[in-house]
Amino acid sequence: MTTAPWRDPALPAAARVDDLLSRMTLEEKTAQLYGVWVGASTDGDGVAPHQHDMTVDYEWDELITRGLGQLTRSFGTAPVDPALGAQALARAQRRIIEAGRFGIPAIAHEECLAGFTAWQATAYPVPLAWGATWDPPLVEEMARRIGDDLRSAGVHQGLAPVLDVVRDPRWGRVEETIGEDPYLVGTVGAAYVRGLESAGVVATLKHFAGYASSAGARNLAPVRAGIREFADVTLPPFEMALREGGARSVMAAYTERDGVPASADPELLTGLLREEWGFTGTVVADYFGIGFLQTLHRVAGTPAEAARAALEAGIDVELPSLKCYGDPLVDAVRSGEIPEELVDRAARRVLLQKCELGLLDEDWTPEPAAAVELDSTRNRILARRLAEESVVLLDNPDGLLPLAPDTRIAVIGPRAADALAMLGCYSFPSHVLTHHPGVPTGIEIPTVLDALRTELPDAKVTFAPGCDVTDPDTSGFEEAVARTAEADVCVAVLGDRAGLFGRGTSGEGCDATDLALPGAQGELLDALVATGVPVVLVLLTGRPYALGRWHGRLGAVVQAFFPGEEGGPAVAGVLSGRVNPSGRLPVSVPQVPGGQPWTYLQPPLGLAGEVSNLDPTPLYAFGHGRSYTTFAWEDGTGGEEPAEIGTDGTYDVSVTVRNTGDREGAEVVQLYLHDPVASVTRPDVRLIGYQRVRLAPGDAARVLFRFHTDLSAFTDRSGRRVVEPGALELRLAASSADVCHTAHLTLTGPVRVLGTDRRLRCETEVSTVG
Repeated sequence: MTTAPWRDPALPAAARVDDLLSRMTLEEKTAQLYGVWVGASTDGDGVAPHQHDMTVDYEWDELITRGLGQLTRSFGTAPVDPALGAQALARAQRRIIEAGRFGIPAIAHEECLAGFTAWQATAYPVPLAWGATWDPPLVEEMARRIGDDLRSAGVHQGLAPVLDVVRDPRWGRVEETIGEDPYLVGTVGAAYVRGLESAGVVATLKHFAGYASSAGARNLAPVRAGIREFADVTLPPFEMALREGGARSVMAAYTERDGVPASADPELLTGLLREEWGFTGTVVADYFGIGFLQTLHRVAGTPAEAARAALEAGIDVELPSLKCYGDPLVDAVRSGEIPEELVDRAARRVLLQKCELGLLDEDWTPEPAAAVELDSTRNRILARRLAEESVVLLDNPDGLLPLAPDTRIAVIGPRAADALAMLGCYSFPSHVLTHHPGVPTGIEIPTVLDALRTELPDAKVTFAPGCDVTDPDTSGFEEAVARTAEADVCVAVLGDRAGLFGRGTSGEGCDATDLALPGAQGELLDALVATGVPVVLVLLTGRPYALGRWHGRLGAVVQAFFPGEEGGPAVAGVLSGRVNPSGRLPVSVPQVPGGQPWTYLQPPLGLAGEVSNLDPTPLYAFGHGRSYTTFAWEDGTGGEEPAEIGTDGTYDVSVTVRNTGDREGAEVVQLYLHDPVASVTRPDVRLIGYQRVRLAPGDAARVLFRFHTDLSAFTDRSGRRVVEPGALELRLAASSADVCHTAHLTLTGPVRVLGTDRRLRCETEVSTVG
């Protein structure tokens, strides 16, 4: 029996795919360019925008005779036992193989934003919590575990990470982001990509690009970002995740910038992504994003016109359906409306990726190689560690924390006894199970109340919810105040409820009018403080909320960004002192709730000044976080006299960090750049390096940052990325507002124009000090 060249694994992938394409009909080629979503809801209560009116009817048995590009969310659509789900997916793949002439299986994709979005799968902390750890190696380990679980179930592609940089914290999807700084987002995001890809799963970067810069913080609103914001804030995390992480897929954003939807932008998806950055993987549409070119953006009059615009721009795969790349595309090619070369270009990229995944090999099998266990003990241990590192102690002015082991504690608040308070919008219980009442969560999720009782068995713990998350009813205040008055300390557990499209206070389509605590929670906190009993505020949220109203009136403030299934014990561990808090803010916490959405990346006019009565200075700065131990920063290099280096030079700046307290702890040494004078306005400070350092009592470490001038580059008036001569300051800091040491530089020489080979990362070295 002669094997066709496309089946021969000894041949180069390109040769195999060229041979296969030459044998395929138009219908078979287009079939590789779309997915189907078996079991997707067609009512008005779905898990994707406009799901109810964008789903296309099809006859499965007839459809798969052409082949199939993608299978959409076999595990993430309804609760299914993982082992049975893996078997069902394998059966579906067998049917696809047997029905088509070429026997090519589909790529199965799933959401994996905070773990595999499947029933009984580990729910890890959300990406904003990853940012709060400032610990890329730990995030990489988590992603590798997620990838292993995906592969064990037969899944090839994960729709994560989100690399949008927060520009307005009122946006509902802040919880899905890593933070408000492109360097933090890029380094942590690249680590996630490395982990997922190392497990053999295709990582999908989203949302490319500019989604988080939507006007008014409204989901899927127009993007007002200018050229320099786009180039210097929006794009760098994607470039880092591609260059350093090796991501093999990119998802086009829903939004439009300056009148051009991302899904129809060849300058973005082809010119920048492929021709300038050299990306060779697949570009996939966000769910129904190609159809939205017709229905929402109105830059196409028909599904065929939308298909042409998307193909010309560079979108290879329509997800999750075949509304545009199905029959409308076939008919348009047959009529000469769309060149077949566009289909061939996209199909070649899809088939190359399938070849990389082994899906073109004759010996490929869809059956699971081993038992499917998605919430193993190893996973839970890792989820606990991530949660513990992500908890941020914002304030503890009088040392109220840790709590005494035998104290009387009133636990108050609507988030204290609710397991879903730990989970973000893209966790399976919050994302899917809300549509399946009565189905158990499938995983154990201790609440803060339960975990605190376990953590402090000798304490007397009472509880009252006080109010709901969103309901303005205050009838529960009386009981809450009574329980507090009887206690030595009150732990007020407040925050968000994750949901979709207005069904929560945080999550996709759950945008906020301001940054006041939702519902009556702010009034509840006022009532608790008024008792005179010390109040520890614990926030379980998907975004920062304004806390200036209570500054100086609280015993302590603890922030946790949806810390996952092990978040309750992690928070309780911080309250008891078992865990020394080491999280640092990935977003600023504002003073006041309304009128001035703000991130720390501000030029001079974005800072407080004499020309306005509004002061946007945050209450807690980006990078802020406290500990139960103390650290001394000693012997910083560089002084007041500027060191001279060329515009293509390097400079080492270092500091010794010593644990001067009585317990082990972790400090996060941060390096910021200040550019006093430039040809365009620049952020007053911006992060260019950081290093998390864990130290035992009395121990010290020398942290060295190897600064390269590429890290000072920005986009000039002509659109070039340049390094300019002149003065710079390198600020070693515990947060963006807490500078411990400054090194002064003068860059000499000509303006230097950078290309895509520029350095993206500040190399760091840590050495033990005797």
